Amino acid sequence: MAPMGIRLSPLGVAVFCLLGLGVLYHLYSGFLAGRFALFVLGGDRGGGPDSPGSQADGGTVDLRELLAVSVLAAVRGGEEVKRVRESNALNEKAKGKTREGAEEKMTSGDVLSNRKMFYLLKTAFPNVQINTEEHVDAADQEVILWDHNIPEDILREITKPKEVPAESVTVWIDPLDATQEYTEDLRKYVTTMVCVAVNGKPVLGVIHKPFSAYTAWAMVDGGSNVKARTSYNEKTPRIIVSRSHSGTVKQVALQTFGNQTTIIPAGGAGYKVLSLLDVPDENQEKADIYIHVTYIKKWDICAGNALLKALGGHMTTLSGEEISYTGSDGNEGGLLASINMNHQALVKKLPELEKTSHK
Repeated sequence: MAPMGIRLSPLGVAVFCLLGLGVLYHLYSGFLAGRFALFVLGGDRGGGPDSPGSQADGGTVDLRELLAVSVLAAVRGGEEVKRVRESNALNEKAKGKTREGAEEKMTSGDVLSNRKMFYLLKTAFPNVQINTEEHVDAADQEVILWDHNIPEDILREITKPKEVPAESVTVWIDPLDATQEYTEDLRKYVTTMVCVAVNGKPVLGVIHKPFSAYTAWAMVDGGSNVKARTSYNEKTPRIIVSRSHSGTVKQVALQTFGNQTTIIPAGGAGYKVLSLLDVPDENQEKADIYIHVTYIKKWDICAGNALLKALGGHMTTLSGEEISYTGSDGNEGGLLASINMNHQALVKKLPELEKTSHK
């Protein structure tokens, strides 16, 4: 007997094809839904340190290249900050209050600088986590390409690539440090900053001054384009502090170091760190110690921490603890920064400051 075959009618063939197309459509739509969910959850945008989808999924990053892009990002952001300020189109808004009750402001300079800095870094390094002060709106998404050019001064100081796992990297962006002073047209205090932390430790720092076109950068155990000053005064130091929170620091510092101590109120954490270094800017004040006694965000201090660390200096809490740049976006323990000094001796000299840091 001849084997029996299976014959499908034209209607059966049509049903079979429709079923196959239905399965393919289901699989494809599921794939698209997953991609869309990744985008919405944060895979293509910024957010806090614990936002879903913000972790890298493998691969390595060359820190030398990341430094080059960080410098470019700080400069590009600074161009936006300067342009907005000079056009006087700040579009100033209140975005809330600090813990101390001071009003926090946001301007077009903050927003536009943030957009340039974030998308330049995100396009060049899509697999690293980026934490930024301002919200990144997906509707404003840009693709800003990097030409893979590493500046000569970086190549001169850092002669070889340095690879690290992408998942260990966290980038902190401050698109406009000293916004309050920016609105008051106190331009010398304003900076744009990028910091790279590896496993929570600051390793790359960039501080750019838009209105004097000066940029300081450093890689820990790598190199830097800035140096510490040749001398610092430990006995009667010049202490730089926040313009808005100088009272407690001034009182305790004078009690600790004596009435000859100079207190310098200033705006911007980036500006304060640069005051400890040898910066060729006539508008940059010089200080020996930087003290802050209240809560401060990590994007304000990470770049300065990396710079000081690369030059042999220190930035710790008031009790001398290292600051970790993972987890929450704020530092609760106050701040003590110095270079070419006995940092632990300074910690012991200022015991009362730690008690006031949460007030």
